[in-house]
Amino acid sequence: QLVETGGGVVPAGGSLRLSCAASGFSLDGYAVDWFRQAPGKERERISYVTSDDIVNYVDSVKGRFTISRDNAKNTLYLQMTSLKSEDTAVYYCAREVLVSSYYSFYDHWGQGTQVTVSS
Repeated sequence: QLVETGGGVVPAGGSLRLSCAASGFSLDGYAVDWFRQAPGKERERISYVTSDDIVNYVDSVKGRFTISRDNAKNTLYLQMTSLKSEDTAVYYCAREVLVSSYYSFYDHWGQGTQVTVSS
């Protein structure tokens, strides 16, 4: 299972670090992604890190969020800084299985952790 922790209530401009710990399977060798879902909106992928440590961010979090992984601890992280009210959402992690250059799927999801940014 994947378990996210680190969510909470933080004032605008503040920081939080989310963790996503895997148990029962390895994250090593896989891409791992962070998603979020705000109230009334669809879930969106905001960042991922590949097995080769290539990272990518959606424009809305670029320069403020940093994704990282520690394969020895089988854990994914998301450092979030300069938080805004629009970052309020439930944050999820997921392990991504790359089938080809054009197709992948997610075989494990966490239960989510709530992040609330107060303005």
